[in-house]
Amino acid sequence: MKKAILLFLFILPFYSITAQIIKGHIVNDSGNKISGVNIYIDGTQTGTISKEDGSFSLSISSGSQGNVIFQKDEYDTFATAVSEVVNKNLKVVLNKTNAIEEIRLIPYTSEAYRNYINYFLDTFIGADREHVKIKNQKTLKFSYDKKNRFLKVKAPNTLIIENKNLGYEIQYNLISYSLDLNKNSVNYTGTSFFTETKNTDRTKLNRMNAYDGSMLHFFRSIYDNKISQDKFVVNHVVKVPNPKYPTGEELKLLEDFKQIVRSSAMVNIPDNIRDISQRKNSEKPYALAIVKTLIPDSDYVTREDGKVLFSFKDMLQVNYQKYFYELKGKEFIKGNMPVVLTSFLHPEGEVFEVSKEGNINNPDQLINEGDFSKNKIENMLPLDYQLGD
Repeated sequence: MKKAILLFLFILPFYSITAQIIKGHIVNDSGNKISGVNIYIDGTQTGTISKEDGSFSLSISSGSQGNVIFQKDEYDTFATAVSEVVNKNLKVVLNKTNAIEEIRLIPYTSEAYRNYINYFLDTFIGADREHVKIKNQKTLKFSYDKKNRFLKVKAPNTLIIENKNLGYEIQYNLISYSLDLNKNSVNYTGTSFFTETKNTDRTKLNRMNAYDGSMLHFFRSIYDNKISQDKFVVNHVVKVPNPKYPTGEELKLLEDFKQIVRSSAMVNIPDNIRDISQRKNSEKPYALAIVKTLIPDSDYVTREDGKVLFSFKDMLQVNYQKYFYELKGKEFIKGNMPVVLTSFLHPEGEVFEVSKEGNINNPDQLINEGDFSKNKIENMLPLDYQLGD
């Protein structure tokens, strides 16, 4: 995503200190006014659209954090911190988007759909294809590196996602998506704007269950200093090399053999190569060992200058006993049978700032495994969601 944008700020002297508004007008690089630009606080239900004369005005709640997004198909998307633009009059200059990908893309075809779409939907949307759908799915483009088993997906247009379970329509601007099938790891980034489409007792119940024990819940507990009160149990975990996994030398031997096979008609696989391949596919490079249980949040949270910072040199295991909410009459009551959720976070020494909404900066740099990794689009809630909404 290119971030070329000219942003001119003019402080308005007649604004009161407590006013919370973002306003201005938007033009292209030729100075022509742009209408229909989506302006929103990333991950929330707070947004607006620029008018025919390019003007816009967005009211936000006091103390709002996060990024304000300027987004329109065929233009470069721009994000900037709310704190940088609140209560200022903006002139935003957006540039036309260039080619969306530097490598060859496979356009949407029935073959591309069969080969790649299910990988994408499983890791991006989740398992519920009946109630959570991308309305403009056919605009997606795929690029696949067969040698390295690496999939990239691009969305030239904003994805329109309908989530009937949670009662939202999401405009999702997919910036990047990659899936490494060798490592079974996925990484994607994007911006999102939520519009509520339904608000019934059933959708409220689904939202409560999606929130309880989620990573959003966990980081809000960190910000509010309520880790223990909210019943999260955090342990210190380290990686221990798995002696059964092939060594670097063995992996190179396996790769060299594959190269030979590709360039010849050899089909006989030596026993040592077969053994290396089996261990590579059946074993993990490392095992996880808990070295300290019930660590205090002071081990991974610091509070300074009004900021809440999350960091840890190794890995964290986060456990949570989840009691699913049930609807009894008109009341939401927690059930009696808990499910234990277990997740792993890999801060690896990086420092992440936590917002009061439960968001972190650079979320794509925080690797997560376990139940947190199951919180895909089908369970994604807006950052301004409050339990019971």
